[in-house]
Amino acid sequence: MTKTTPAQNKALVLEAFDTLFNKRDYAAAERFWSDRYIQHSAHIAPGRAGLFDLIRGGPETLRYENQLIVAEGDYVIAHGRFSGNGRPAAWIAADVVRFEEGKLAEHWDVLQDEATRVESVSGLPMFGDYFPA
Repeated sequence: MTKTTPAQNKALVLEAFDTLFNKRDYAAAERFWSDRYIQHSAHIAPGRAGLFDLIRGGPETLRYENQLIVAEGDYVIAHGRFSGNGRPAAWIAADVVRFEEGKLAEHWDVLQDEATRVESVSGLPMFGDYFPA
């Protein structure tokens, strides 16, 4: 059984997300996601195949950027932006991942359309130090 540390898990999530969402290297991505992967997102079909098929069917412009990542035990929360998703606004996401045997084993997310400067009641951007163009 492979046991990873929280620091290793953070690095694995960032590498996994870059491999799948930005590089679209599905063969390489298989090494990060468990073949028993459990998907809790309402936007994604079950399992690793559901996730990979979603990305295959999405626009080539889709990109993931991370702003913050935290880990405790077998859980990682990544705060990021999915841009180029074919929608009017990028998605700002809090992705929660549970690790098992060194692989991404389970996933939950909270997604929200990124607000523009005009839409932001707080006057602050949702991601980084700037508002979307």
